[in-house]
Amino acid sequence: MDYKETGLDAVFSALANAHRREIVDLLSLQPASIRQLAERIGMSLTAMTRHVSVLEECGLVVRKKSGRTNFLAFDRQTMRRFQAWALQYDTSWGTDEETLENYVAGIRAAESEQRATKASNE
Repeated sequence: MDYKETGLDAVFSALANAHRREIVDLLSLQPASIRQLAERIGMSLTAMTRHVSVLEECGLVVRKKSGRTNFLAFDRQTMRRFQAWALQYDTSWGTDEETLENYVAGIRAAESEQRATKASNE
């Protein structure tokens, strides 16, 4: 996967901020205007506009202007790419502890095999 092409850095950076995660949360439920979001979160329009710009730049939010009102919607496609990246690390062969135990057991088996091969060569 080409991480630069998918824009993962920008998505991670955008979602690193709690206000922007809250905006994404709200927009995932329904579209809203910038003013509605600012009122709901208790933020100035200027601050909200800055947060929205970051979310737009990484593709998590799309804007449609109608008259003087800017409406925003959540862009699910960008989130799907983010989810696809994250889900590649979802293991299906056990818990994290079991996976680590399997890894350590494999290392020990390889070391034992190396010692046995070295001993038979001596």
